[in-house]
Amino acid sequence: MAKGRKNGLYNSVSEELSALMRTGWADTERHDLEPAEQAPYAAARRAALSALFPGERLIVPSGNLKTRSNDDTYPFRPYSGYVHLTGDQARDGALVLEPRSDGGHDAFCYQLPRDSRDDDEFWIGYTAELWMGRRRSLAEAETVLGLPCRDVRTVTEDLAAGSGVPTRIVRGVDPALEAAVTTGEERDAELEGALSDLRLVKDAWELGEMRKAVDSTVRGFTDCVAELSRAVASSERWIEGTFFRRARLEGNHVGYGSICAAGDHATIMHWTDNDGPVRPGELLLLDAGVETHSLYTADVTRTLPVSGTFTPVQRQVYDAVYEAQEAGMAAVKPGAPYRDFHEASQRHLAARLVEWGFIEGPVDRAYALGLQRRFTMAGTGHMLGLDVHDCARARTEEYVDGVLAPGMVLTVEPGLYFQPDDLTVPEEWRGIGVRIEDDLVVTEEGHENLSAGLPRSSAEVEAWMARFAG
Repeated sequence: MAKGRKNGLYNSVSEELSALMRTGWADTERHDLEPAEQAPYAAARRAALSALFPGERLIVPSGNLKTRSNDDTYPFRPYSGYVHLTGDQARDGALVLEPRSDGGHDAFCYQLPRDSRDDDEFWIGYTAELWMGRRRSLAEAETVLGLPCRDVRTVTEDLAAGSGVPTRIVRGVDPALEAAVTTGEERDAELEGALSDLRLVKDAWELGEMRKAVDSTVRGFTDCVAELSRAVASSERWIEGTFFRRARLEGNHVGYGSICAAGDHATIMHWTDNDGPVRPGELLLLDAGVETHSLYTADVTRTLPVSGTFTPVQRQVYDAVYEAQEAGMAAVKPGAPYRDFHEASQRHLAARLVEWGFIEGPVDRAYALGLQRRFTMAGTGHMLGLDVHDCARARTEEYVDGVLAPGMVLTVEPGLYFQPDDLTVPEEWRGIGVRIEDDLVVTEEGHENLSAGLPRSSAEVEAWMARFAG
């Protein structure tokens, strides 16, 4: 497939074939393109970044293909910070903000242009369009993105021309580009942190994309309930494939590896093998999200009784998690400390575990010591957006030690997990895992549950399954 492939069937290209391949092609330049809907929002984000680093050059790479095996590569997904600032998804590119004397920046998007038909690269080169698909021309990209675009093959030369300019680059995305500039690791980390900070509050366009992601995810969950009987006859893989179909039909992909955990697999926080049986009488924990074509993802979890009805113990656990989620969601409002929703949910679960005799009280002591974590394991939520765990590099004082503001999108996802080998709980509790997760946007008045289209209470879940389960 790639140029120079060992053991390829063709060792050379005749002059006659080369001449044949270079002729007879139509002009396919597109002149009907318009700026992308996201373009003015991306420009505003770049302006906000520019204001943070006057007088400095900023480089945000898109990333490169990664080898899966031999000349096969993983599907490409650009670096989220690049997408946020450009709206673009091209590989092997970079956004460069060049400082101006007035303290602002001029932005340039470096991309791989279309292949010329005047040489053989377009059909046998490593980036050959006949193999990899048509790219935008630089002129087309400028129109769609609303900023000047340059040939990425000149980026090293262009950067060298301004070698005395203080420079920051996002590390770990494009090693070759990183090697071409002199920066400092601490300064570069500050740039990456700033990019995460900028994504904490979503603009109006981003919130629209989040709604699309969640709405598709709601439909995907309903698909899975409708095909639950086929999963019983097959495995967790049927559920995984059912949701994946919806994600690919309506979006770009799944936003992360779907967790389709039946039986005691539900006690494994990140179960993604999805190869176990789906048995009547047990629970199925489904944690999945659709990623939109613009790469924004939902992240929703529901725990379902495979038979359609919870057993008494399952219901007891489920209702405790539901009540904890209610407490956490009530704490999501503008001006509230970020940690409040987590603490409200965890304190409720600690109280239930003390009540059941699984940890020693009183509740304040148990919670202060974190004893509930044996059964709750994880935090109660995280920021959501371009990444499923969005804004991960944001400054701590702006994220977990910060306060909620309108436009922030986060998950609230308490859970209880009783491991199958946990001798501290009665046998009938072992192997039960329950998590309920919804995606909330902070509003001026409080919050909106974007995933409210899915039932949450145990009674609502049973009624939903009775309606749709096949």
